[in-house]
Amino acid sequence: MKVCIVGAGAIGGFIGTRLAAAGQAQVSAIARGATLAALREHGWRMDTAQGRVTAPVRASDRAADLGEQDLVVIAVKGPALTAVAQDIAPLLGPGTRVLPAMNGVPWWFCQGLPGFEAPLQSVDPGGAIARAIAAESVIGCVVHAATSTSAPGLVQHKMGDGLIIGEPRGGTSERVQAVAQLLTHAGFNVTHSADVRNDIWYKLWGNLTMNPVSAITGATIDRVLADPLVRNFCHAAMQEAAVIGERIGCAISQSAEERSVVTAKLGAFKTSMLQDVEAGRAIELDAIVGAVHEIGGRLGMPMPNINALLGLTRLFGRVHGLYPEA
Repeated sequence: MKVCIVGAGAIGGFIGTRLAAAGQAQVSAIARGATLAALREHGWRMDTAQGRVTAPVRASDRAADLGEQDLVVIAVKGPALTAVAQDIAPLLGPGTRVLPAMNGVPWWFCQGLPGFEAPLQSVDPGGAIARAIAAESVIGCVVHAATSTSAPGLVQHKMGDGLIIGEPRGGTSERVQAVAQLLTHAGFNVTHSADVRNDIWYKLWGNLTMNPVSAITGATIDRVLADPLVRNFCHAAMQEAAVIGERIGCAISQSAEERSVVTAKLGAFKTSMLQDVEAGRAIELDAIVGAVHEIGGRLGMPMPNINALLGLTRLFGRVHGLYPEA
């Protein structure tokens, strides 16, 4: 199987290294700058508790150099996706499956729902991504892993190896099962979900507050949850998101308090958004908070706490040059 990883950062490098080392796929990469140079010089590299994993890779900054693929894993940050979607056409053939391994609400999430005939502007302005990537090629994905990059092209795997994948419209299928088997052979703990939209919303439900609050305060999640005023604010925003989720078929059975007990087990953990702030990278606010705000707005739902969360984090991002001005 021919697999291309688009975006060889922390998550893309994690998936690409494991797939290439497993030997059942020819794994290439689309990368740029120092990451591309590192991949060309060293190949895939990942440091784990068991030692360093390496594998060869064919890497380029041009999709045309790599050609049509069986599977394309998109692992870029949300703000980059619109441009990336326009550039990867040479990778996509009639049978290509596209697996977006990204944070937050994906561009396809509300397709087919009443009242959501127009694309979500927060994650797909003008519908450019939907036009570039055929809906029938997409396989939904949720990543449960903690990774980072200590240098360009060098991944640090800290914990977790869970991947949840499934048909965007629900149910199971042979094409998803084939991808699940490939990923399982590469060492991932794969769940072939019959309701991947619900899995995406559940992960987002926790990230919705922990990511932006940690970003604007600089606090690890243990400190966020230890402050009763901040914790209560997060729980109020989560409750609003739970009501929104129920309206779009993504009901959550837990309470916010129960979810925080689970989150607290991660300890002094830095969220991905806090890591982006510390590295001076653009924050993925639109896919994690902006999309929830837009969905709630289209449904006419009251969400004062989500409004405050989005406004404060957006202003923080603009002041620090990490989020575009209006």
